[in-house]
Amino acid sequence: METIASVFTSTSWSPYAAGIGIGVLSWLTFLISGKPIAISTSFAQASGMIEGVIAGEKARQRPYYKKIKLRINWQLMLVLGVVIGSFLSAIISGDFQVGVWVPSLWAAAFGDSALLRVIVAVAGGIILGFGARFAGGCTSGHGISGTLQLSVSSWISAIFFFIGGIITAHLIFKFIA
Repeated sequence: METIASVFTSTSWSPYAAGIGIGVLSWLTFLISGKPIAISTSFAQASGMIEGVIAGEKARQRPYYKKIKLRINWQLMLVLGVVIGSFLSAIISGDFQVGVWVPSLWAAAFGDSALLRVIVAVAGGIILGFGARFAGGCTSGHGISGTLQLSVSSWISAIFFFIGGIITAHLIFKFIA
């Protein structure tokens, strides 16, 4: 018999429950902060703060960093919460594994080099970050918060997220799997 506590030990959640949770979180975020959930700006702010440590005040004077205001705010804390929460969830559910850097599908297509997997993941993350900043937001900013506000540009972005994901999945499974 399932209990409420079993939610925390499950390795996956119902997409309906997760969707309701994201909706409630979005609503609370608007209620409390008056701002939408978004995280890609946090990565830009963090990189600017790191650059500030290395290059000093010169980094803070860049027009882009003036625009996004380099500071630790609730969005950066949200990013940290996602990372820490994911880690704790994996541990509590028993799904956490040390040393599984190369999934079997990747290994079958590209070999079992963990270094190659990390390099490709970092390169993909950098490309994704540039794309998110170029688009004025990431999937959470456009797909969740923007569509919630009925923003036309966010609805167009969300539609293309799905189109791009479907095309990519078909290409991966056609040429790799």
